[in-house]
Amino acid sequence: MKRVGTVSRVAQGVAIVRLDDDPPEIGTAVLDDSLSTVGRIVDVFGPVDRPYVAVSPASGVTPASLVGSKLYAR
Repeated sequence: MKRVGTVSRVAQGVAIVRLDDDPPEIGTAVLDDSLSTVGRIVDVFGPVDRPYVAVSPASGVTPASLVGSKLYAR
């Protein structure tokens, strides 16, 4: 498992995550600290040296509840 980054905000129903390292592939499942799947990566954007990813929330997950959470890629 690889750390993706921390959720910085919510925009248009997706969680915006500032990456800690190289971006995972689009479609990669994203987990929280309790190893529950919270969504999937749907976009990579921003500056090349430190991009962001957009995470579409899984069913039953509220994007606003993820703000400040560290997320991981499977």
